[in-house]
Amino acid sequence: MLDLDRLRRIHPRQPPWGQMLIANLGLTWDYRLPRRTRIDVEGLENLPRDRRVFLAMNHTDRYNYWPLQYVLYRRGHGFTATWVKGKYYENNLLGWFMDQTTNIPLPSRGYVLTTEFRKDAGRAPTDDEYRVLRELAGHAPTGELPPAIATFVSHHGGAGSFAAWFNELFDTMSVEVMRITREALANDYHVLVFPQGTRSKRLSRGHTGLVQAAQYLGVDIVPIGCNGCDGVYPGASPFAKGGHVVYRVGKPLALEGPELGAFRVKEPFAPLSDHASAAHEAKFRAATDVVMNAIDALLDDEYRFGAEQASDGVQGVRRFV
Repeated sequence: MLDLDRLRRIHPRQPPWGQMLIANLGLTWDYRLPRRTRIDVEGLENLPRDRRVFLAMNHTDRYNYWPLQYVLYRRGHGFTATWVKGKYYENNLLGWFMDQTTNIPLPSRGYVLTTEFRKDAGRAPTDDEYRVLRELAGHAPTGELPPAIATFVSHHGGAGSFAAWFNELFDTMSVEVMRITREALANDYHVLVFPQGTRSKRLSRGHTGLVQAAQYLGVDIVPIGCNGCDGVYPGASPFAKGGHVVYRVGKPLALEGPELGAFRVKEPFAPLSDHASAAHEAKFRAATDVVMNAIDALLDDEYRFGAEQASDGVQGVRRFV
């Protein structure tokens, strides 16, 4: 389970032995035998060699970063540290694997709420209970709480103090995520982020966390479009089915450049916090739309934005457990 203590133990270091072992002992053979996987990367010259950046990519399947990592490593473009969901740290063995392959867990508000409730109640919240939790995290309740929620809230200061307790916990965890991300960049990793937040064949509206982190850390963003990887990895199996993957690497979106410069927040802020989102939502949203539109332009038609930019992936509490 991912909590504050677990986050504090994560320190990305070089060399990334886990990624190298998977590439050399696993993917090298898996992509050749028995069904060949062809990987093309167009526009690789757009990836800076003189600095590390955020890579912003669509998220079509469980493993669509593996072929990209493999090619970057093989062609001498270094390694990536990937923002991944907190739920992948629920299993101790999987969490260890994530550490060894230099991933950065990103606990969402929903994940933290769900995890803390599970600690207390011994089970995940229902979808209805989760909706109540989200309301409680934003303000004091106005009606009667379901019994399990009432018990949980009473263990954390009561209904009037629950939002303050939760937001302090989440903000502290976010500080650790920024610390880990900064360490990864300083240790020569590009940081790969899926700004749409969940798997979906069609690109969906992005979350603003990437833009907040990029501005806070002063790091440019490179958009990448992934096409065809869902056919290579159609399910949960980490073994490729063969096929053709095309990555298109766009030109860097500089924080002070023509695309993003107008949306730069100059004053200090705490990324991912409620205060930052409320104070600078318009700029973060506009910058995120620029990034998502840049990704969309790098995709084949079947992967581009769908109706209302909605996700076709997992919904509800299942996103967190």
